[in-house]
Amino acid sequence: MTKGNETKITDELYAYMLAHNPPLDPVQRELVETTYARFPDHAGMVSAEEQAPLLAFLVRLVGARHVVEVGTFTGFSALAMARALPADGTLIACDISEEWTAYGREAWAKAGVADRIDLRIAPALDTLRAMPAEPHIDFAYLDADKGGYIAYWEELVPRMRQGGLIAVDNVLFHGGVTDPGATGSAAAIKEFNDHAAADARMDSVLLTVADGLTLARKK
Repeated sequence: MTKGNETKITDELYAYMLAHNPPLDPVQRELVETTYARFPDHAGMVSAEEQAPLLAFLVRLVGARHVVEVGTFTGFSALAMARALPADGTLIACDISEEWTAYGREAWAKAGVADRIDLRIAPALDTLRAMPAEPHIDFAYLDADKGGYIAYWEELVPRMRQGGLIAVDNVLFHGGVTDPGATGSAAAIKEFNDHAAADARMDSVLLTVADGLTLARKK
């Protein structure tokens, strides 16, 4: 099978790409550095640097006013999306850790967007199921426990307005999705990818952005 104009992403090319995208602002940069310093064993949970301007771009592209994030960690991606919202926009951020999200709260306040972010510390399924059942979400970002992806998807999709967009992170799972004997999170992601691709309610594309990013638009 032809690969078309595939380009191998070297360190130099990755740096070039970052240099030609909107740079992280000082609050975003500080939050990333703090996350790596405070939580070195979990820092890989932070969205890739290039995803911050991409998420902001997508929020603006769909004219989002109501955003939901499943999996907030230290708040880097939430900060990027909140900055892109209008002043009266709202981002509901779902997480279960007061410790991790405390760093996000601090960064959101520094950036002047804390009033746009509604952080809900609870199992995300509980938070999603408590939301209005009718379509009202403009944009959603899913980056949480991989075994829960299908359940989160099934709560989000009916609540997305027509033309609304869901972005799903880690859909290549470090290459583990190509392993026929995949187990654990890699197996869960494989199952999710098949589920999303077969969902007739959505138009979906899987992209090789960072660790894999699926974009799905509600029909």
